[in-house]
Amino acid sequence: MAEEVKVFGRWTSPFCCRVEIALRLKGVPYEYIEEDLSNKSPLLLEYNPVHKKVPVLVHGGKPIAESLVVLEYIEETWRRNPILPEDPHRRAMARFWTKFIDEKCMPIMWKSLWSEGEMQLKLMEETKENLSILERELNSKKFFGGNSIGLVDIAASFLSCWTEVLQEVAGISLFGEAKHPILFKWANEFMSSDAVKVCLPPKDELLSHFRAMKEGMSATKAGQN
Repeated sequence: MAEEVKVFGRWTSPFCCRVEIALRLKGVPYEYIEEDLSNKSPLLLEYNPVHKKVPVLVHGGKPIAESLVVLEYIEETWRRNPILPEDPHRRAMARFWTKFIDEKCMPIMWKSLWSEGEMQLKLMEETKENLSILERELNSKKFFGGNSIGLVDIAASFLSCWTEVLQEVAGISLFGEAKHPILFKWANEFMSSDAVKVCLPPKDELLSHFRAMKEGMSATKAGQN
């Protein structure tokens, strides 16, 4: 009998989505447990006492936290439908680009969406440059891993529905067909995968969530003035 697999996540999180996509690509059945991050469950705090956040994968009662660490664990545990290439150099390069996505692309883009004035303009330019670098790496490939979805594609999943929604909420343009046509085509290919589609949150609900978040931040800021 296969050991039980559970995923503790939050539907608004692209990091949690990464874990679900990888499991579905591998054909691994799992139980999804939605967390309320304003009232974290005792189990989440038990399984991730250091960071106290999602996602957490629990396999056979043993927890693994941090999305990229979880993806590596999934790859090593379930070998079918690999998300990393066999060649050591290509594997290392895939890890390099996932690190670039998590340390350069995502945090700068996130800050640009919630900042204002000159700072926002500076962050927007940096975001566009980072996306251009990512696009050059993709080049003419269907996916970053070649003809099938791999680790880098999964790490870049925030460029699917999240970026579209957040641009609309922030009222700015960072990513689209005109600015990054190759990356935009990749995003559509990625979102058309059956394993990906089922993991993505409904766009209208995500839009409502981030609009409410922005309104809350604006109200807090106004109260401080």
